[in-house]
Amino acid sequence: MLSVGITGGIGSGKSTVCRVFELLEVPVFYADAEARKLQEEDASVRAAIISLFGNDIYNASGLNRKLVAEKVFTDKFLLDQLNKIIHPATIIAFNKWKENYNDKSYVLKEAAILFESSGNIGLDKIIVVSAPEDIRIERIMKRDTLLREQIISRMKNQMSDEEKTARADFVIVNDEKQAIIPQVMKIHESLLKIAAN
Repeated sequence: MLSVGITGGIGSGKSTVCRVFELLEVPVFYADAEARKLQEEDASVRAAIISLFGNDIYNASGLNRKLVAEKVFTDKFLLDQLNKIIHPATIIAFNKWKENYNDKSYVLKEAAILFESSGNIGLDKIIVVSAPEDIRIERIMKRDTLLREQIISRMKNQMSDEEKTARADFVIVNDEKQAIIPQVMKIHESLLKIAAN
């Protein structure tokens, strides 16, 4: 079984692409969702986050994500420290999760900051979903009701599309001109062939 990473900048359309793979019965591990779960449910992760940010970072409804975002997107050191807590725990969770799918040719690990978090280590292939920056900003503004400046600040904390595509085995262009499904099908067929050899 192959372990395949899928990544792309914020607003590139990774989730849409992953849903197409899921229709092909490919299991998808959503690293960001798993990280959120670990921040709420894993005692050691919670303790490390409290140690980093202080007791008020959790409230009655859980982790105060808005406060975390305000702190980490303006302080690179805090962002790096938070990543050092979350990413190793997420990698462990992925390795445990994929044991449930040994009958599959390949599984996908979706992560926004796959390279930045070293989440690509141990993966067999990498797919990058790429989209022009203006389209990405427009998508995020509609989806998350963030200001353009907030989005650009978050983009600066991610590797550029050019860097990601240079490190990718496959690239899906999600520019609203090229159809996604044929691109996914071509990659799917390639991965099935690789897994079979």
